[in-house]
Amino acid sequence: MRRVGYLDDLFSLAGLRALVTGGSSGIGFALARALGGAGAAVTIVGRDPARLADAEARLAALGVPAVTVRADLGVAADLDRVAGDARESDILVNCAGVNPRPPLAETTEPELAEVLAVNLLAPFRLGQAAGPAMAERGFGRIINVGSQQSISAFGNSGVYGMGKAGLAGLTRSQAEAWSAHGVTANTLLPGFVATPMTAATLAIPGRAEALAARSMVGRNGVPQDFEPAVVFLASRAAGYVTGALLAVDGGFSVH
Repeated sequence: MRRVGYLDDLFSLAGLRALVTGGSSGIGFALARALGGAGAAVTIVGRDPARLADAEARLAALGVPAVTVRADLGVAADLDRVAGDARESDILVNCAGVNPRPPLAETTEPELAEVLAVNLLAPFRLGQAAGPAMAERGFGRIINVGSQQSISAFGNSGVYGMGKAGLAGLTRSQAEAWSAHGVTANTLLPGFVATPMTAATLAIPGRAEALAARSMVGRNGVPQDFEPAVVFLASRAAGYVTGALLAVDGGFSVH
């Protein structure tokens, strides 16, 4: 017999506050939608005011109210401002990312600085703000969104791969720092996912089909594929899961 309230006890996020960077589109939007749908109060961070407004409207249409914060996480003043929101959050999702993907030998100093600032240093700073506050409250979830490049070279990954590999290491350090105080830290590893960031790859004739054939399920990912995983990692059910790299990639990384 099903016990009433059992799933809510495990997975409900009611009463929790979630901050999602890069939450205005792609995977980040899906994660915000999932956390809000599970009951969390959601704040989404993004650079583009139009995308933020669109995301807010789309979430509201689903009955998920959201607060939006316009910020460029590569800008120190913006990052400091978002760090204040992170301190008040029970769930921190670091999904914002940039991927100029120049050949490694041709990467410029500005490109290197931007990729590392947004993809690695921002998750470090936001975790540094959120982790101790979560630990003091006795509960917290840090969820970083990595990449296949967190574990292997893929698609001329260049400095993007360096940043995403560093993010996997940061996750382990965050787990080591705060797990004893009820704060878990984990990384989601997507396969190839159709998002605005991957539009250039999708435009190459035959590329999407070749990538889909490499996965075990025979298709490329879509942002919705990550919704159940983020709710699990954010929930009380995942209290013994920390420092982990969770591949949500249709078996892409196994080949």
